[in-house]
Amino acid sequence: MNTANNRRRQETVRTIEKAFIGLIQDKELDQICISQLCREAGINRTTFYACYDGLHDIADSIRSKLEDNMKELYRDEIKNGYNSNDFLKLFRHIKDNQILYRTYFKLGYDNQYRIFVYDTNLAARHFGNKFIKYHMEFFRAGLTRIIKMWLEDGCKESPEDMMEIIRSEYNGRVV
Repeated sequence: MNTANNRRRQETVRTIEKAFIGLIQDKELDQICISQLCREAGINRTTFYACYDGLHDIADSIRSKLEDNMKELYRDEIKNGYNSNDFLKLFRHIKDNQILYRTYFKLGYDNQYRIFVYDTNLAARHFGNKFIKYHMEFFRAGLTRIIKMWLEDGCKESPEDMMEIIRSEYNGRVV
């Protein structure tokens, strides 16, 4: 029986995703064809279509898995509505999953995520709750660019160094 949770199907999905991630590192999404992906994964088209509707479906699946992993890092903050300002665990996760984050950014998803928890108490103290949406966007865009630069450079700096960069840029006013 071919169910979504059987072991063989899960292994096939991992094989397809691994092949897709490998191809997307050197090509744009519109330059990859399903037959090429199938060859790379060592599967036939029927097997591919049993798992996915198309290339965008794979991209969305990878995106969802990465975002779910990131949400899990901050589960307590999301659940309880507070901000720990602990970006160290994010930088460690990025360093451990560089290829997935590179893929995420390559697919253009970086402009679609949102800050999960925004500390309005901290914003009130530092900004008087003025222009919060601009502060949030400035922080999100800056953090995203720093992460991209770090990935492009092969994550040479430690996660601790990256956390220090964030702290020094915001002089303790991490939001």
